[in-house]
Amino acid sequence: MGDQHNGVPACLILVVEDEPSVRQFAVDALEGFGYRTLAAASAVEALEHLAQRSSDIDLVFTDVNMPGEMDGAELTFTVRSRWPTIGLVAVSGYFDPKVSRLPIGCAFLAKPYRLSELQLIIDQQLGFLGSARAASQRG
Repeated sequence: MGDQHNGVPACLILVVEDEPSVRQFAVDALEGFGYRTLAAASAVEALEHLAQRSSDIDLVFTDVNMPGEMDGAELTFTVRSRWPTIGLVAVSGYFDPKVSRLPIGCAFLAKPYRLSELQLIIDQQLGFLGSARAASQRG
């Protein structure tokens, strides 16, 4: 896991996935791309991480369908409203009407996905995030 990419601290991605093996796959892939990761097994756990470290977290990568009091789709709306500068990627292996109602700016990736697709969508979201942050600092 690299802490820097071209002299710049690596982005921190919060991976939210209830299935341990799928969560570990995503963490390993993202760390292989040079990102730092933080993992959560539920949306509630993710919100705890965000409450403590929102200024450090650059992107939330979440499964849409998760058990518990909050699913990944609801998590994306909460993140967008409370921390609008954090990037969002939602993933699902099932057709779900919730996917068509994700917040504006939230990217979607269908499972199973290729590593190249994962890297592309993360890079796009982080690039978009950088542009949005720069614009908000100017305005």
